[in-house]
Amino acid sequence: MTVAETKVKAAREREEACLTPCPIERGMRIIGGKWKGSILWHLQDGPMRFNELTRQLGGASKKMVDQRLKEMEQQGLVSRHVLSTRPIAVAYEITEFGRSSLAVLDQLRAWAEQHQL
Repeated sequence: MTVAETKVKAAREREEACLTPCPIERGMRIIGGKWKGSILWHLQDGPMRFNELTRQLGGASKKMVDQRLKEMEQQGLVSRHVLSTRPIAVAYEITEFGRSSLAVLDQLRAWAEQHQL
């Protein structure tokens, strides 16, 4: 095989590899969105009402938290429970699928602390 053929083959392999996201990319699409990891982390000890969760997140707006929670509910990471309808009160709880991400998030937390990020 010539050098040119080797380069063409390598380029083809790179293109094929990029057609399907790797497992890391697929995982990051689920838990990598802004505030998602923090939301999961705060819900690990039990259900939390929307306003309490928003306060725990600090810099996140209510609109942003609402958007992320809706995405996470669709993805099966959290479940939403209506507590009362007047005034509306809802609580969010981490699902078993969401709980399965906590080990990864804990490793990320430890890595960030170790490197003072």
